Amino acid sequence: MKKVIYTLFSIALLATSCADLDPTLEQDKELEGSIKSVEDVRSVLNSAYSRMSTRYYYGRDVIIFGEVRSDNAYSDANSNRFITVAKMDMTKTDAYASDTWTLINQTIVSTNVVINADRAKITGDVTTLNHYLGEAYAIRALAHFDLLKLYGQQYQEPDRTKALGVPYTKVFGKAIYPARETVQRTYELIMEDLNAAISNLSASEDDTSAHYITTFAAYALKARVALFFEDWATARDAAKYVIDHKGSRLDIAAPDDFAKTFTTDNTKNQIFSIANNDSDNTSVNSLGNIYFGSYGDVVMLNDLYSKYETGDVRKALFSEVKAGKTYRMRKQTDLIGSQDIPIIRYEEVVLTYAEALFRLGDTANALAQLNLIPAKRRATAYTSATLENILLERRKEFAGEGFRFYDIARNKQDMPLVDDALQTYGTVTYGSYKYSFPIPNSEMGANGNMVQNQGY
Repeated sequence: MKKVIYTLFSIALLATSCADLDPTLEQDKELEGSIKSVEDVRSVLNSAYSRMSTRYYYGRDVIIFGEVRSDNAYSDANSNRFITVAKMDMTKTDAYASDTWTLINQTIVSTNVVINADRAKITGDVTTLNHYLGEAYAIRALAHFDLLKLYGQQYQEPDRTKALGVPYTKVFGKAIYPARETVQRTYELIMEDLNAAISNLSASEDDTSAHYITTFAAYALKARVALFFEDWATARDAAKYVIDHKGSRLDIAAPDDFAKTFTTDNTKNQIFSIANNDSDNTSVNSLGNIYFGSYGDVVMLNDLYSKYETGDVRKALFSEVKAGKTYRMRKQTDLIGSQDIPIIRYEEVVLTYAEALFRLGDTANALAQLNLIPAKRRATAYTSATLENILLERRKEFAGEGFRFYDIARNKQDMPLVDDALQTYGTVTYGSYKYSFPIPNSEMGANGNMVQNQGY
């Protein structure tokens, strides 16, 4: 292995792992030059969505990473999966760290093929072409953000201008060896891509399904990223755009419809979801199988379950394993992996808006926004807007969806140990090297400019 990202994830990889990629493009050694129409652009862009759906990315692992390293869940090691992740005891040769690094970077490659294509040589409607370009920018931003959350050193070094982020890949096919950007610079580049996405996307071109990036998805992503980086005003404004412009297209799921969020395509609360169907058939590697199937390695803890009051519709999505101790998560129950996986929900936008308002001192409006969620879950309203209440509602609303670890980490909190018999990571305080994944050993060996994370 002589090259890093740009050659590791070459045309060959682009061709071999993406069933949706147009075959005529797969066979071309100069893929960028083969993009001659907006249909070609769509085909390559579909490869990015396809990669996001694999088990190493949003099809399973990235979601599980946000649960088993928190007070929500643990791995029971039934099939020996997610053990090192749940223990927060990874090494630089860990397969989870390596596989996810690879798939996210492969996703970035697909977007870079689109972004770097010679637009002057592409035939077709310009508005449609620009819209596809906007999708590519948004996916590239999301992918780098996901890399940063997993591999960045923002949890160990408080000064973001010094903390190591991740390489920000903007080119394709170059035999170069990228260095890591700082966390601050990574944030700036993510925001540049999201702003480019918003500039290129057109509401008139937005797909009616939640399976593709839309204008609302780009703004929602901007709000998510800004919240993580404590850019409260930007988070507020981006979330408010979605709320103000949603019309009848988006809404908080009604009480009786909440479970349908995870079993039905394109519900009103889905902004962006990973598309799955029966033909995908990820079987034992599906998210449903890891939560609910015969393997069922990832089990929810009573500390989470106990937070739901009687009558809360979300409580019905748990099934008891051991009384008062452990539970199965029933949001994803399809064992062949045919259920769509929500990545951005409208409820997240509302709670991001509530938190941003709270951080900016507007507690009255923050409380009003916060209480929109329990009002649709048959749960008791909050009497005050506090950070504790906002994080509690996020925990209850997004349980099993991969948010919890990052909500704890971005608030610079120690990882709660609520069941020392089942949670195997022991005492892990904020700032520990364990909050970040190791840079894969294969990457370190291939790239002399790469710097390993603390502790590895």
